[in-house]
Amino acid sequence: MDRNIKSKLYSDLCRYGGDYKKIPKFQKWFRKYQNSKNHLLKFIYKVLFVLDRNKNFIEMSAESKIGEGLYIGHPFAITINPQAIIGRNCNIHKGVTIGQENRGRKKGAPIIGDEVWIGINSTIVGKIFIGNDVLISANSFVNFDVPDHSIVIGNPGKIIPRENATDSYINNKYKDI
Repeated sequence: MDRNIKSKLYSDLCRYGGDYKKIPKFQKWFRKYQNSKNHLLKFIYKVLFVLDRNKNFIEMSAESKIGEGLYIGHPFAITINPQAIIGRNCNIHKGVTIGQENRGRKKGAPIIGDEVWIGINSTIVGKIFIGNDVLISANSFVNFDVPDHSIVIGNPGKIIPRENATDSYINNKYKDI
């Protein structure tokens, strides 16, 4: 096993408090698939990923770009567009949609920074940038850029600047060794 896969699995393990059993199975297969060099193992990991992903009604590609330290609280009914990019130490909760806009000036998928907490049933769509240290509250709709150190509340979303916006929301942060 190369350092990259060990690092990504370890980073996710840290976010779940060191309890390997708490990491959703599809997330384990996702990390193993993305980092396997062996074609047969890669195929097996992808099949296992798809089977476990579908059990939880997760719409997510095995090719998704997600940084170290991912935490998925209550993994159920989550949609992540394959073109979206998600940074390190992010929390994603039940019912979240990270989607693509198909027309207009925001055509494309979001780029989400590091240490972003995305609350239950929130929707993030379009070619937008979500900065670092951002808290998106439950049931929020975000189709606009969000600067670093902010809280987004509501539908339509309202930005509230706040240093350490995710303090005490993002626990067990993964840090490079």
